[in-house]
Amino acid sequence: MYRWLAVLRFVLVANAVGLNVYRGGFEHRVAGALVVIAMVVWTFLISWVYYSYERRTTFWVSADLVVTLAALGLTAVVKEPGFHSTVPGFWIMGALFAWAIHWRLYGGLVAAVLLSLDDIATRHYVSETTYGNLFLLLIGGPIVGLMVDSLLRSAMRTAAAERAAAAAVERTRMARTVHDGVLQVLALVQRQAPELGPDGRDLARLVGEQEQALRSLIRQQDAVPSTAGAVDLVGALSALERRPGVSVATPSEGVLVLKVIADEIVAVVSACLDNVDAHVGPGARSWVLLESAPDAVHVSVRDEGPGIPAGRLEAAEREGRIGVASSIRGRVAELGGTVELTTGSYGTEWELTFPR
Repeated sequence: MYRWLAVLRFVLVANAVGLNVYRGGFEHRVAGALVVIAMVVWTFLISWVYYSYERRTTFWVSADLVVTLAALGLTAVVKEPGFHSTVPGFWIMGALFAWAIHWRLYGGLVAAVLLSLDDIATRHYVSETTYGNLFLLLIGGPIVGLMVDSLLRSAMRTAAAERAAAAAVERTRMARTVHDGVLQVLALVQRQAPELGPDGRDLARLVGEQEQALRSLIRQQDAVPSTAGAVDLVGALSALERRPGVSVATPSEGVLVLKVIADEIVAVVSACLDNVDAHVGPGARSWVLLESAPDAVHVSVRDEGPGIPAGRLEAAEREGRIGVASSIRGRVAELGGTVELTTGSYGTEWELTFPR
């Protein structure tokens, strides 16, 4: 932006030189010529200064406005009384835009106010044309500052998205490498180790736990980065695979929900898994499935236990044991969701639906 400002500065200084030569109206021509020459020299100098990022310091940006204010104020000294146009004219926009670029909204506003006050102080009157120019200064400076701020935020978001995309590609490559090598070896050991006897069965169990943990880690690495107030439900639920016997299946892409909702969903699923540990057995096999729709999130939790006897949940609630009623159904109801329970000798399945 500073480099494009340099192009604008040369256009403005050429316009200022041409208009001063054409209009004249100088009471002190030599002094007026020196002011114009100083404007040209300063344009070259400050453009060179702004070309390097290291030189764009507060000192030079402040000096830019001081020189512009001086050139504007000297108009009353070098021009004839009752002049209609200042010596720098539109050239003052260079310093105005530099302040807007450097200090955004407030920089553009402060520079516009100072330039307007200096312009008024050099005149014996304020015409309609003068008022229009000052009004444009006071509006243009802050608007350019806001525009610069918006452009920089957009550039940062684009850069972050490009870094995230590059990281995702690298994670996918690493996941393929792990899948083709480590996970296949772990799966082979898990299948063949029981043939070695009791020690082999223990080895197969440990290898199975590590395989689950590694798959969970890969999925969490692919989770979408959190945004303001939101988290990726894929990563949050995948962390539950650290529990023995739990398998989690999720979509390949992220599922962003508000953090408070994600925490409650994870709490509900954890309560379902706690029931599996309590009533089927510690480390019993259970499966969690996450599905995403535009208007809702569907989560199912299934086990292969003996099922829940008819009327058992109602009896537990009457006895004051409200784990299912509160930890599962209560939480889902507070989020405006629904619960469907299917149970029998084949096992138990909770189907949970949460609005997005």
